[in-house]
Amino acid sequence: MQKRTLGGKLEVSAIGLGCMGMSTAFPPFPDRSSMVELIRQAVGDGITFFDTAQVYGPFANEELLGEALEPVRDQVVIATKFGFDLDSGMAGGVDSRPETIRSSVERSLQRLRTETIDLLYQHRVDPNVPIEDVAGTVKELIEEGKVEHFGLSEAGVETIRHAHAVQPVTALQSEYSLWWREPEEAILPTLEELGIGFVPFSPLGKGFLTGAIDEHTTFESTDFRANNPRFQEAARKTNRDFVDLLQRIADRKGATPAQIALAWILAQKPWIVPIPGTTKLHRLEENIAADQIELTEDELREIEDAQLEARGHRYLPQQQAMIDR
Repeated sequence: MQKRTLGGKLEVSAIGLGCMGMSTAFPPFPDRSSMVELIRQAVGDGITFFDTAQVYGPFANEELLGEALEPVRDQVVIATKFGFDLDSGMAGGVDSRPETIRSSVERSLQRLRTETIDLLYQHRVDPNVPIEDVAGTVKELIEEGKVEHFGLSEAGVETIRHAHAVQPVTALQSEYSLWWREPEEAILPTLEELGIGFVPFSPLGKGFLTGAIDEHTTFESTDFRANNPRFQEAARKTNRDFVDLLQRIADRKGATPAQIALAWILAQKPWIVPIPGTTKLHRLEENIAADQIELTEDELREIEDAQLEARGHRYLPQQQAMIDR
């Protein structure tokens, strides 16, 4: 596995592992022991970058990573997130008050079985707490040795700039893929200017760009995609154009659509590290192999010239309202 550097200082594998789907959003969930085995296999295959959050479960995902990575803690980089006051029973809203950040970190350290969080993201921007206060609190945690690096998730340009002025931001995590390219407009130029790394989540379009989902696919009622506008039947039928494009290129290169989708992201900037998620070993190995695929200028131009636009919003209105733009 090749390596990349986030924020000019945090070296990680070029492809990470997003662990959310192991315990939330995309049922059915495998048993814990099989996910411990998969995570450890990922380490053996060269992945050093693992992403979790306190809300995944909640808490179960951090506990899973804590168990799986404890024997190899010195070989890996663990990223987790704060931003919701789940421990006190508050539901629904964001909460990045300094006292909540501190209590969240203490509990995350326990669940992750570690003394330091390598990369700590604010999960969602809290409009009620100045970002300077958030960055200042994380700066204190870094000085105390409880956190190594500061990150933001789904933050807008002004938020990034104001946070970075208080405590340098190592990475921004936001959705980015062939069918969601909004970050290219203002986010990526800002990150490049400030020297901040980018960690795309859902780089495979929540599974759609693998080609495994079509208009006939059914989802469990608790699956995130069941009520998502982009995954409704008519949208899925139209959006198969993305898979067809990826498949044409994959056929020529002896690859899969998922591998081409990941190779496309890796080709955009050298400081971009996608974190595809999976609960299946064969998909893990498939994703890792994308690291060895290089798209030619002609292939990249072919993707651009297709000018595909996804049908359907990526979030429901209440979910979109939590995105800082």
